[in-house]
Amino acid sequence: MRISKTLRLAALGVAGALALAACSSSGGAQENTSSDDGGAIAPAAGGTSYTIAMVTHEQAGDTFWDKIRAGAEAAATAHGIDLKYSNDPDGAKQATLIQNAVDSEVDGIATTMATPDSVGPAAQAAAEAGIPVVAFNSGISDYSRFGVGMYFGSDEDLAGQTVGERIVADGGTKTLCVIQAQGSVALDARCNGVTKTAGNTEILYVNGEDLTAVQSTLQAKLQQDPSITDIVTLGAPIAMTALQAKADAGSQATVITFDLNADAAQAIQDGDIEFSIDQQPYVQGYMAVTALWLNLSNGNDIGGGKPTLTGPSIVDATNIGPIVDYAKNNTR
Repeated sequence: MRISKTLRLAALGVAGALALAACSSSGGAQENTSSDDGGAIAPAAGGTSYTIAMVTHEQAGDTFWDKIRAGAEAAATAHGIDLKYSNDPDGAKQATLIQNAVDSEVDGIATTMATPDSVGPAAQAAAEAGIPVVAFNSGISDYSRFGVGMYFGSDEDLAGQTVGERIVADGGTKTLCVIQAQGSVALDARCNGVTKTAGNTEILYVNGEDLTAVQSTLQAKLQQDPSITDIVTLGAPIAMTALQAKADAGSQATVITFDLNADAAQAIQDGDIEFSIDQQPYVQGYMAVTALWLNLSNGNDIGGGKPTLTGPSIVDATNIGPIVDYAKNNTR
């Protein structure tokens, strides 16, 4: 039976999330998968089994989302959940996927809110229909105004400020912050945060759906402006592209990134990327699904009025050792 209460605004220290658990190119493809619940524990008191929809703005080719899904699928397996995953980077189409989930009578919905004005009303309609909804990954400033009860993700403005502070402390004098998806509130918040603490920051928009074009645009910018001391990318695939652009341009700029994949983790270990600001997407996926399961099966609301923060977490030469293997396994 579907729980009809609208979830309250939630919060939880990230330590609790971690204890429980252990933002990209061409789009439009909608994918649906179910979790493998072989070996799963009893799903809930009384043997109730739940179907949960996860709807994201994933763009094809971004390894970041592999970690979100790995966490979500691990939670689904642990709790006997039938997980339905779908994605579309277009906000209006993502909203349609949420409505599709409502129409199929799922028990709960976990969604990202990269474009809150498009996705938010659909999430609000789901909550008003009695379906528990949690947000994760993006939309930290907007989820509560749409009646969404919980949020799991990083404070992107704080993360950006952290990057800027470190750039200045390390002697950086001119920063280039690269946004690969125009209109994403999370990506904008990251670069805006950098600008707050590293004042001489220029924002460069690129088309993250075309890494070849990204490389050529970055190379041209670095050749045109040799005063750039630091390049901040907002996703691991863009960081790897920036490394090639830097080499081709003969630039000495330091590369810093948000998020990790196996290649970026290795590049940090090798000294090619200075550090990453990690929002821990595996934890986001795991906790979004687990929080819905706890609410459905036991009436729990996680937190006390604030988002559950999964970041920012700095990954650099001091702690990269074991994280290289975690990144390869899609858990970090």
